[in-house]
Amino acid sequence: MTSLLIILLLLAGAYLVAVLEAWIANGRLRFATPVLAGIAMLGRESIVPRQPDRIFFETAPVLLLISAILGAMVLPLTPDLITTDLATGALFINAALVYVLVALLMAGWGPDGAYAMIGGWRFLGQLIAYAMLIVMPITAVAMRAESLLTTQIVVSQAGLWNIVYQPLGFGLFFVAAMALAFLPPFDLATANSELASGVEAEYSGVRLAVFRLARLTLVMTLAAATVVFYLGGWQGPWLPPWAWSGLKILAVTAAMLLAGRLMPRIREADLMAWGWMLGIPLALLNIFLVGVLVLVWP
Repeated sequence: MTSLLIILLLLAGAYLVAVLEAWIANGRLRFATPVLAGIAMLGRESIVPRQPDRIFFETAPVLLLISAILGAMVLPLTPDLITTDLATGALFINAALVYVLVALLMAGWGPDGAYAMIGGWRFLGQLIAYAMLIVMPITAVAMRAESLLTTQIVVSQAGLWNIVYQPLGFGLFFVAAMALAFLPPFDLATANSELASGVEAEYSGVRLAVFRLARLTLVMTLAAATVVFYLGGWQGPWLPPWAWSGLKILAVTAAMLLAGRLMPRIREADLMAWGWMLGIPLALLNIFLVGVLVLVWP
């Protein structure tokens, strides 16, 4: 029952993300836009490329959606509203989200199209550069909590949220989360101006609707992970825990969408160089600083 409730909340959140994304893009707040766009996609013919790898082509959107949902299953919205409080929950999130890379590679390879394939390989290079910026900040968060339980990580922030305790880790995780969700300016996998939607280029109809729903759900999952790891989870005065979780997740989602619109896109080679030569050294520095803080100021 809890799993079903989490999935329903994810779908509702994905709907709100679509509304926010349209609002930030064109300045019009219309709550009916995602519904109308979804109906339009479902009403169109699902065109299949001439010589696809049919298994990869059909499976990629579904795998992307499953990956996003699995990552959310170990994130607590309240002390009791969590599907599975795994002993290794913080690492499970990273393991589940690895399949985002697999799904986008399949979406790039499956249609047998040039633009889609370039988008898939771009995302591979991008995520290899930024994957450690997901794991290493989580390591520092777990060091302070002395646990990989996501509920314990939230409880450990009762006196001081991790965004204050380790702001460098928050910044790295936030940027890496945007890259993993291929949001602007890290949307090299789709790149409408260069690749005509990239990995989405050959999808239409129901398949495209599932693909875009999966991406919106992925944004929600990563925003929820940011809230759990750095913003105190469900904690806050006056309002009930579920309300604090919801408000924080929506705030992080809006920040991700808005930040992407304000930053220019950079070349993929520069993006990967920044990840390797700047991001990883900073992540190691963050682990060192948190280790010192844990010893001096538990």
